[in-house]
Amino acid sequence: MTSNPHNSSNGDDTPKDPLAEMLQNLMGGKGMENFDPAELAKAAGLPNDPNLLAQMFSQVQAMMSAPSEGPVNWTLAHDNARRVAASSSDPSVTSQQSREVDEALRLAELWLDPVTDLPSTGLIGRAWSRAEWVEATLGTWKRLTEPVANSIANALSSAMTDQMPEEMKSMMGGASSMLQNMGGAIFGMQLGQAIGALSADVVSSTDIGVPLADLEMALLPANVAAFGEGLSLPENDIRLFLAVREAAHARLFVQVPWLRGHLLGAIEAYARGIHIDTSRIEELARDLDPSNPEGIQEALSQGVFMPKRTPAQEQALEKLETALALVEGWVDELTAAATENLLPSAAALRETVRRRRATGGPAEHAFASLVGLELRPRRLRDAATLWAALKEERGVEGRDAIWHHPDLLPTAEDLDDPQGFSARRKLAEASDSEVDDALQKLLSGGFDAPAADDANETKAGAAENGDDSTGSGSADSAGSGGDSADDDTNDNDGGEGTQPKA
Repeated sequence: MTSNPHNSSNGDDTPKDPLAEMLQNLMGGKGMENFDPAELAKAAGLPNDPNLLAQMFSQVQAMMSAPSEGPVNWTLAHDNARRVAASSSDPSVTSQQSREVDEALRLAELWLDPVTDLPSTGLIGRAWSRAEWVEATLGTWKRLTEPVANSIANALSSAMTDQMPEEMKSMMGGASSMLQNMGGAIFGMQLGQAIGALSADVVSSTDIGVPLADLEMALLPANVAAFGEGLSLPENDIRLFLAVREAAHARLFVQVPWLRGHLLGAIEAYARGIHIDTSRIEELARDLDPSNPEGIQEALSQGVFMPKRTPAQEQALEKLETALALVEGWVDELTAAATENLLPSAAALRETVRRRRATGGPAEHAFASLVGLELRPRRLRDAATLWAALKEERGVEGRDAIWHHPDLLPTAEDLDDPQGFSARRKLAEASDSEVDDALQKLLSGGFDAPAADDANETKAGAAENGDDSTGSGSADSAGSGGDSADDDTNDNDGGEGTQPKA
């Protein structure tokens, strides 16, 4: 790095725009030789480590010249997530830690057996480092964030193109894809930063209530130890309590096969509805202060590109929050039932986890601002109350039978009034039964009452007019308990005379 862009000039004491200089160098084939990578690193929230930055920017430069893999540079997101995960001490898991985690998860499975009707998974418990968590979960993060990530990356590259001086646009020639690559690289770096930061917070593979890894049951020993700091509780109790939660999550997602797709589908539906405020991005590109490269970082971290939610977004968010609350409420209730008589600290740990899940940590907030996804079960306590009421009313088997089909899941209304859930469900089932019976009768040809009514009305009208040519005497006898046609004719109110026939 030969010079600082803040000190560069055009030879007439006019400072150069460092972003423009970097773009000019890239498009002119000079690479990053006259650009200080620390400036762009600040914009992406990266640590100012010269060796790390040199390695990273060599990759960025190669990626700029390589064919684009899409709007977001997922390779860069992966590499940056790994670097951030390792930046705050990520020791390899020891054999003792692996043994402790395996034993805790095995014991957790035994404790869960009496309190749920869902069978054990048979999964092998694993101990992960933060880097291993990144590797195991990045594919799911990509699936969940791709809709909004693509929108932001495309908007960034479009804004950069629109705000570029005309003379620079003419220099681009056939390298127009380079700006799009740059937009994807900037967002990929930022996304990797967020995922890497999350790796230092989570204590298990399902800690945020979403099955990020397929058919895995794991704890992160380093993060479990950090979770217990300041609680003044035995380390073994903390590990066992978190192991029960992890085993309960795993049991639910494995034994209810449709649930993972249902939950991830709700998140994807919400993410697809997020639209980007391109005017804010254009404003940022137009007003970018070269002396304040933290501007991009601050804008992304505060979610300034996310406009107010639409009504459709609010509906999708309610569905997502209800699904997350139902999962977390069920796990919360099972964990309490499994540990209350076995761990003296169970009640205190339950409250600690509840507060932690309801508020979220700094990394979770940063991730939510970046991609517009909040994965906190705001109604965890309401959902736990509902599951407890269902157990009291129906028993363990009846409570867990709710998971047999997505149509049986409680709604947000049920979280508002847990005690009224069964009454509303019985009413809905009765209504469905009536519809099924009516449909079956129609298909079997049982609905002939309307035709009979028409015939009776015709006969009654003819009787009032003194016309007995309709030949309905036999019908009258059958429908009126033996009354003759003459009796009907003499009746002044033909309508009342035909009433029993309906």
